[in-house]
Amino acid sequence: MSKGESSPNTRLELSKEEMRSLGYRVIDLLVEHTSTLSEQTVSRVGSREAMEASIHQPLPIDGEDPVGLLDFLSEQVFHHSMVTNHPRFFAFVPSPSNFVSVMADTLISGYNSILAEWAEASGPATLELNTVDWLRELCGMPADAGGIFVSGGSAANLTALAVAREVVLQNRIEGARVYCSEQTHASNRKALKVLGFSTEQVVGIALDHDWRIDCDALLKQIQEDRRSGWIPFCIIGNAGTTSTGAVDPIARLHEISRSEKLWLHVDGAYGAAAVITERGAEALRDLAHVDSLAIDPHKWLFQPFEIGCVLIRNSQHLTDTFGQDHIYLRDVTGDPLAGEVNLCDAGIQLTRNFRALKLWLSLKTFGLDSFRSAMDYTLDLATTAQQMLAARDNVEICTPARLAILTFRFIPSGWTETDLNALNLSIVQWMIKDGRAMLSSTQLGEKVVLRLCTINPRTTEADLEFTVDLLSQAADTLIKEHANRDDSSRG
Repeated sequence: MSKGESSPNTRLELSKEEMRSLGYRVIDLLVEHTSTLSEQTVSRVGSREAMEASIHQPLPIDGEDPVGLLDFLSEQVFHHSMVTNHPRFFAFVPSPSNFVSVMADTLISGYNSILAEWAEASGPATLELNTVDWLRELCGMPADAGGIFVSGGSAANLTALAVAREVVLQNRIEGARVYCSEQTHASNRKALKVLGFSTEQVVGIALDHDWRIDCDALLKQIQEDRRSGWIPFCIIGNAGTTSTGAVDPIARLHEISRSEKLWLHVDGAYGAAAVITERGAEALRDLAHVDSLAIDPHKWLFQPFEIGCVLIRNSQHLTDTFGQDHIYLRDVTGDPLAGEVNLCDAGIQLTRNFRALKLWLSLKTFGLDSFRSAMDYTLDLATTAQQMLAARDNVEICTPARLAILTFRFIPSGWTETDLNALNLSIVQWMIKDGRAMLSSTQLGEKVVLRLCTINPRTTEADLEFTVDLLSQAADTLIKEHANRDDSSRG
């Protein structure tokens, strides 16, 4: 309702003309944003004080024109955020997104389907099962494997580990232990905490020279724990670590898990999708043997946030873990004997939206070959970035390009490790303030390193060259400032 009208809009609705006007304006904004990404700044950070001054408002009593509110959102709200689908955004694990999936998200909200009990959304549920099956097939898991779409890797890992707890321990967790590498994503430890495990029950295993889990050390720890009275029950492997893109030796982890009768979960939220490429398939072919797998389409399958997926080798384990008797939903509950699937019994959520649609629609629109080509291109980008950086002065490649992740650092001669760490951290802050390109830092042992993740297929070699030049400019500026401070202190 427009400001100044005397009566409330009790039906909370717009006329057809108002809906079209608002919808067309939203589409225009999104098209303009998407088509001008490379011209925009990457990082636009406002102070809390400035954000409060421009955004914080009292609760509205009367309504106003939503089309006018879009300008406020565009200029004051969305403007002050990092543009994760920008071709020069190389930090963290960016979501390159794609416009088809953005439109699918609009359909998801507009149709407002609830994928809980079968009769509520038999069509959407069938499409979700079909899309899960595509991922299962790509990863080589057996026909009786299954899964469910969730918000992201954190929820996927939580879901998988809850299933492991149910199947292996029958939920009796006292004295049980889980094993993971020192590079395992923090969401796994968070999931285990939510599931009731203490920090003492989660054992970090040392790394080999390639930043993968040391399988000999793992086996030794499991056997020592058994002798000490612990109950080993789960190994968490990595298919593409966040820091370096490392893939743990999944075949060896599978051997250990079978010989020791442990559940093998692999966190492939980032890297598992690379199985669709020839290079990725070589490193990831043993995903076919794991008990559970996390994979995030909103990472390297180019989807907008949020969409993750968990795959379970035996789909019945999902229902065994999460199935409930919802008396108040029995009117719409499907009959499993008729093949009707109640997705609320396969995961944590009851009310859940139609996330699968965006992955389905983009795969149907572009085809798997286009996704594969895009991923191959982004793998090549990381190799190109490595070559560009290796040719620069004062740059050390710390881990080579692997699953489109590269780490490096600037190492001016004569600097202490403490000063080098401070320099490389400062380079990231310099880049954030500059706003024209973005990367992030991580830590490998005692070294702070810089990290590029090149998974946006719309990034060009010119974008890489510009970013490397900007990094060199940042490093040169900060090195000179350091030298000036030293001169001042001596003077």
